[in-house]
Amino acid sequence: MKATQTKLEKSQIEVTFELTADEFKEHTLHALEHLKHHVKVDGFREGKAPASMVEDKIKPEMLLMEAGDHAVQHVYSDYIRENKLEPVGEPEVQIVKIVPIAEQSRIRDGEAVGTKEVVFIFKAKISLMPEVELPDYKEIASKIKANEVSVTDQEVIDTLNYLQKSRAKFTAKNDVAAKKDFIDLIYQSKDLSDNKEFEDKFILGEGGFMKGFEENLEGMKEGDEKTFKITVGKDFADKGLAGKEMEFKVKMKSVQKMELPEINDEFAKQLGQSARASREAGAPASAFDGLVKLKESMKEGMTQEKKEQEKQRRRGEFLDKIAEKTKIDVPEVMINYEVENLLADLKNRINQNMKISFEKYLATVKQTEEQIKETFKKEAEKRIRGFLVLRELGKKENIEVSDKEVKEEIEKATKNYAKEDLAQIDINQFREYTKGVIFNEKVFKILENLETKS
Repeated sequence: MKATQTKLEKSQIEVTFELTADEFKEHTLHALEHLKHHVKVDGFREGKAPASMVEDKIKPEMLLMEAGDHAVQHVYSDYIRENKLEPVGEPEVQIVKIVPIAEQSRIRDGEAVGTKEVVFIFKAKISLMPEVELPDYKEIASKIKANEVSVTDQEVIDTLNYLQKSRAKFTAKNDVAAKKDFIDLIYQSKDLSDNKEFEDKFILGEGGFMKGFEENLEGMKEGDEKTFKITVGKDFADKGLAGKEMEFKVKMKSVQKMELPEINDEFAKQLGQSARASREAGAPASAFDGLVKLKESMKEGMTQEKKEQEKQRRRGEFLDKIAEKTKIDVPEVMINYEVENLLADLKNRINQNMKISFEKYLATVKQTEEQIKETFKKEAEKRIRGFLVLRELGKKENIEVSDKEVKEEIEKATKNYAKEDLAQIDINQFREYTKGVIFNEKVFKILENLETKS
């Protein structure tokens, strides 16, 4: 078999395959073997009739199509394996020439030289895992320093205030709404999502609405309705609304008085009791004997959280800076695949959070699906480049992930799963995902350690 390879742009190649009559014959025989199980020949059990009798029963074009499909699949697979190629996605196949079965038989039955005549030609355009030309990544990584992490007393106080509000007591208020009351309302405006009704609950004065909105709610009682106009500030985040006069219609569903517990040792002990209950339920937690211990524990936890955030920020910078100077000809098929992933994620979030169909969402934002996908291309390419850079870094550093490591990580991740939840997991997919996580972690640890060695 003759195979001629041509290099294309975007990490693609096109291979032209040429098969002689003798070479194509084995694929015809495979096709006959497959088709005889679907052909009824009088006097023979299904699949037991001689090939010659089966061939008489099969339409020539059906046999030719089946043989051609078999040839494409096996010739292509053999070529990929023998040349140690890493294809991305399925190839684009084009049949250039295929000689009818009867004509092929005449060629084979003729002179020996006739068997050299090409009877089947097809082309396969193949996207390959691209070559990745890394920069001096060690030099780049060594210059990306970790920022100092600290937690101020004010941050602890702000978190305490949040915990205080989360444990507030609410009682129905028959009086008018005032600042610090907890309200539930419905509002709408012709300038927002075609006058769609929105429901919201928040502490009056702390809802984060545009200036003037919450002030107009003060003095309303449960069941009251009100229409008012406000001028949106010129520094408003949505530049399309900045400086515009908007009319709102609101209905107050409920007004509740909010009573906050005092932040003291007793408050801390109650949190400690909740912590013990959480621990007994399987979640890690510690008890607090008083306010001082609570603050210490909070500061420690907040510090760890900030350290984790800083670690992720720095890792993102590693990847961005190295990828920026890496030469990669990213295949279009990889970008398109990631765009579809981003689109599927968007559809899922719209369904879960907005509770509307994707078609309704498109109508609201006045865009087509193709326009949405176009906006995803830049992010998709960035993700693919990041993946390819990490993969190449792992190769350069000879990183390996053992089956034992994967098994231990899966056991750790699933130890608190219920049996019914475990049954829903695609274990092979989860194994590959876990292997990738461990691989990436090893790559990043190498980059992180370069600072101390430089």
